[in-house]
Amino acid sequence: MNYRGPKMRVIAIGLFAAVMLSGCGTEAGDRGLSGAGIGAGIGIIGGPPGIVVGGAVGAVAGVLSKPQQVNLGKPVWR
Repeated sequence: MNYRGPKMRVIAIGLFAAVMLSGCGTEAGDRGLSGAGIGAGIGIIGGPPGIVVGGAVGAVAGVLSKPQQVNLGKPVWR
C-alpha cells in the first residue's frame, strides 16, 4: 500500500493539531506558545513563509485570547 499521499498528510496534520491543542494552558504565555505551534503546524502547508506567518498569527491569537475563551485544561509540562 502507498501511505504517502494527501490522505496521510491530512491525518498527520490532524494528529499534530490534536497534540498541540493538548498543551493549551491558562497563562497568556502558555496560550501564546501553543498558538505559535499550532499556527506553524498549519503553516507547513504554505512552506517556509507559511510557517513563519502561521506561527506569528497563532502566537498573537494565543496571547490575546482570554482563559475563558480557550480553556482545555492544565498544560502537559506543568
